[in-house]
Formats: sequence, structure tokens, C-alpha cells
Amino acid sequence: MISIIIPTLNEEKLIRETLSRLKSSMTLPHEIIISDGKSTDTTVEIARRLADNVVVYSGTARQTIAQGRNAGARAATGNFLVFLDADCRIENPDKLFTLALESFKNDPRLVGQSAWIKVFPENETFGDNVVWTFMNYSNVLLNLVGIGGAPGEFQMIRKEAFERVSGYNEQLIATEDYDMFNRLSKIGRVRLNTALVVFHSGRHGHVLGWPKLLFLWFMNTLSYTIRGKSFSREWTVIR
Repeated sequence: MISIIIPTLNEEKLIRETLSRLKSSMTLPHEIIISDGKSTDTTVEIARRLADNVVVYSGTARQTIAQGRNAGARAATGNFLVFLDADCRIENPDKLFTLALESFKNDPRLVGQSAWIKVFPENETFGDNVVWTFMNYSNVLLNLVGIGGAPGEFQMIRKEAFERVSGYNEQLIATEDYDMFNRLSKIGRVRLNTALVVFHSGRHGHVLGWPKLLFLWFMNTLSYTIRGKSFSREWTVIR
């Protein structure tokens, strides 16, 4: 079974569509788990109507996305864990997950897959297309050379492999997604499967602007590579 884990924090604008698309068109055995970081809007109410399980953070400090993903994984019962961002859209879930499962079946050493990421067609700008094309090919290369890398918008991981590497590093504010595939690459094979396409809102690039966002990405990657720590002390919430 596939466990789809979606971390949320004040996602009422998009979470209904994200969940409705999955619930209405996915027939493969699955469960949808919302891992909420104490939303103050109607996210939890929407999730409780549409998701199979809702886990709500009870801590006092702001929950990191790594903590949210791990909390969702602890509640999961499937043998494949899918980490999907709340502002993502999968056009044909059955087709995408059938292809992904076939890849896992055909390669027992494959422990994690990511997808080709694009911005919603109705929102996509020229800058979005340029940046994400570059990022996608960069991730293809990172996985081919055995370093491992994948964006957090979509990651599909064998549960046994996820547990073997002890989940996401909760000390990382950013780059926890790349860190996960880096560690997975040490116990098996990881890849960006270009046959899998996942769309997302592109909101960070649109609101912050690509120059600022690319600077933050670069600094976080550099800090993680050199120091094993994030450059960002807190990730900007954009809704």
C-alpha cells in the first residue's frame, strides 16, 4: 500500500483541491495522511473530511517540515511512503504511481524516487520553466553520480529504507529533502524518474522572486555541504 504524507500549515487555499484530486481519481490501495503543524485556519477541518488520518503537532516551537514528515511517517501503514507538498497536483495519480511501483519492482536496489517538477501550467512563468528545468536535470545528474538529491515537492521511498536511515533530519530547517536522498544513496539506488510529473504552485518563486529564492537555495546547499547545517534559521511561510 502507498501512504501519501502531506505536511500542512495554514493551507486552506490549496489543500482541498490537492486532497480532492487524489481522493476522486486514485484507485490503487493507498492512505492519505495529513501532518499538520498547528494550523490556525480551516486546514485541519478540511483535512478531517478528506484525508484518512490527520496528525496534529502538539509542540510549542514551530514545527519544521522534517518533523512534520516524520510524524506522518510514524502514522503510516503502507510499505511505500510518498511525501507530497500541500500545494502539489498530480494529474493522473493511478498512472504516476503505477509507473513508480513498476520501477521499484524492476529494481530491488531502488530505495527512493523523485519526480520531474513543474509549476501549474496556468501559473507558470518563463523564469519558472528555466529554473525548474535546470533543477530537474541537476537532480537527475546528482542521482546518477551517486550523491543523491531530490526536491521535497515529491519523494517516494520504501518504508524499510526510510526507517533504516532514521527518517528526515529534524535539525535541518532547509535541505532536509536533499539530505534524505543523500543518505538513501548510501544504502541503495535513488533516481529522478522523468516519467513521473508533479505540478506545484511555484508560490515561493513568485512571492520572493527568483533571485532571492535562488540565493537562499544556494546558501542552504553550501552550508549543508560544508557544515552539515542549514543557512536558514526559519523557512518563510508563504500562503
